[in-house]
Amino acid sequence: MLFSGKALSVQMLDNGIAELKFDLEGESVNKFNRLTVSEFSEALDAIEKAGDIKGLLLTSGKSVFIVGADITEFGGAFSAGAEGIAELMNKNNENINRLEDLPFPTAVAINGYALGGGFEVCLGCDFRVMGDKAKVGLPEVKLGLIPGWGGTVRLPRVVGVDVAAEWIAAGKEQRPDAALAAHAVDAVVPTDKLKDAALKVLARAIAGELDYQQRREVKKSPIPLNDTEALMAFFTTKAFVGQQAGRNYPSPVNAVTSIEQGYKVDRDEALKIEQQQFIASAQTETAASLVGLFLNDQKVGKVAKGWEKKSDKEIERAAVLGAGIMGGGIAYQSAYKGTPIKMKDINQDGIDLGLKEAGKLLTKLVDRGRMTPAKMAETLNRIEPTLSYDGFDDVDIVVEAVVENPKVKHAVLKEVETKVSEDTVIASNTSTISIDTLAEPLSRPENFLGMHFFNPVHKMPLVEVIRGEKTSENAIARVVAYANKMGKKAIVVRDCPGFLVNRVLFPYFAGFAMLVRDGADFQQVDKVMERWGWPMGPAYLMDVVGIDTGVHAEQVMAEGFPERMGKTFTAASDVMYEAGRYGQKNGKGFYNYEEDKKGRPKKVATEEAYELLKPHVAERKEFENDTVIERMMVPMATELARCLEEGIVDSPAEADMALIYGIGFPPFRGGIFAWLDSIGLDNFVKMAEKYSELGELYKPTEGMREMAASGKTYYGEK
Repeated sequence: MLFSGKALSVQMLDNGIAELKFDLEGESVNKFNRLTVSEFSEALDAIEKAGDIKGLLLTSGKSVFIVGADITEFGGAFSAGAEGIAELMNKNNENINRLEDLPFPTAVAINGYALGGGFEVCLGCDFRVMGDKAKVGLPEVKLGLIPGWGGTVRLPRVVGVDVAAEWIAAGKEQRPDAALAAHAVDAVVPTDKLKDAALKVLARAIAGELDYQQRREVKKSPIPLNDTEALMAFFTTKAFVGQQAGRNYPSPVNAVTSIEQGYKVDRDEALKIEQQQFIASAQTETAASLVGLFLNDQKVGKVAKGWEKKSDKEIERAAVLGAGIMGGGIAYQSAYKGTPIKMKDINQDGIDLGLKEAGKLLTKLVDRGRMTPAKMAETLNRIEPTLSYDGFDDVDIVVEAVVENPKVKHAVLKEVETKVSEDTVIASNTSTISIDTLAEPLSRPENFLGMHFFNPVHKMPLVEVIRGEKTSENAIARVVAYANKMGKKAIVVRDCPGFLVNRVLFPYFAGFAMLVRDGADFQQVDKVMERWGWPMGPAYLMDVVGIDTGVHAEQVMAEGFPERMGKTFTAASDVMYEAGRYGQKNGKGFYNYEEDKKGRPKKVATEEAYELLKPHVAERKEFENDTVIERMMVPMATELARCLEEGIVDSPAEADMALIYGIGFPPFRGGIFAWLDSIGLDNFVKMAEKYSELGELYKPTEGMREMAASGKTYYGEK
């Protein structure tokens, strides 16, 4: 053994080949934390001192290669400014350069994921052999960053400028076929033959059959583009990348800029340019927010796993009541992730609709090459359509997804409780109705809770798991475990009207209603909020959700919180509802809808909506953009703060992630609590006070005022 540490080791194999193995102690994956980087340097010391090495093979002792840098170490380094960021990056840049400059050939056996710094180490090797189940990529832009260990330097020299810019700017993981076609790897083999194949490649290089020195020369030299070629390549690429990324995500353009500024110089100079661009990206608010989101996501996952461990049994058989779009979506997701599910409805038309929804989603996967027809059939066979309760005594969970009406839900829930075993958990996919209210007719309320999916089920990651007053810990644990199994992000919240997400969303809609009442143009409000970062403005969002659905939910919220959410005027949504304009579902709402070339609904502004609104709103006038943003966001922020203070949600991290997962809060802002921290609570309180005459929704909580006065932040201990 040449070197043995807690993160990696070096040992001699046959024929003068040494193996450098990454195997980080105490972790399920390899990552470049400070320990790994330090030991990598020590291992290279040992390799350079050994006089009998003819070739070096890099391997992983885990099921993945290296997933990248340890994001938890970014906070301290980034807060230390440019010097701290450079210090974090320099050591491993030096390591990869040393690896690339060794006086003998190097090869890497890529198993599982090689992402970010993990792939950058692979690029530092002369030869790359990839397992057929592995994936490679440089996903740094998803954190608001760019590759910082040579990714923008080596990848364009290996695969060409166009492909490198596309891979880095998109941040996507690449499958073996794509990596091989781009020449990012030299071979793809079955995982069980990976090490042998890499050793054979290395042996050929040692024997002189493969020219590793020429490969190094390409990676260490300027890219051979003339000025015209470079102008065309970078001008068009930056324009496209900038348009795709948008103004709020600067790192994809920074990555292309790094390639552009570094293509004319050698490796070492190009690495200096990359570091400058990395530091610039790392010091943006976007990077701070996206790194924070990554850490929050990890926390949410850890909490959900903790709940799962408390479950007394695994959910092996499920059932859903109501086979409409939501029921069909739930059935699809359960079956797709491997849990058989009964899909019950009271009539065949409902069953047909649910099966059609599941079939449509599966057909798309087949058409895109992501699923074979055989797998599609296997998945569909896990969905058992039924008009009766036959076999319900053998299911572990029933998800009720019938119409959002308390009387109907009471009847259905009371009935299903008599058809299942005493051990079965029953969950309601209600979006607003109190779980305690729904539990009233049940004899086993301890087995009842909410499981609120968001539409469309297959796309929206969030599931709110709502605990009622009598819900048992075990019922929560089982439902969280089922949500995890379905590939969802489960966040446990306490019962109240609207729970967490809708309770916070409707004050946002209330802010919109008051703006329109006071003369704002709903199109202007949409454009301002979309420019602020929302995927769609409030009028468009209402149309997509369904104005009839929104009006009903709004009534529930007004009954639950009359002081803040009761209305004393006719809201724009009420006007649309009374006119039978329900949004996309019937082709007209605030906007009218036509099908585009792909058959998708496309919004078209018309005067019809404005004419309907005229009798109920002030004369139309232009509002300052900042005024629109403040009037929209203050109610949402104050309500979320109330939810945290009341214990509806357990932490700022879970609250922020719920809004990002559930309604698309702008990720680059990090979540509402992260946004409040960034602008300062004292400034927020002053902002809210400007609109105090608009009512209770615009009054900060006492907790917010106390935090503002003492200079505290929501993520002070993050």
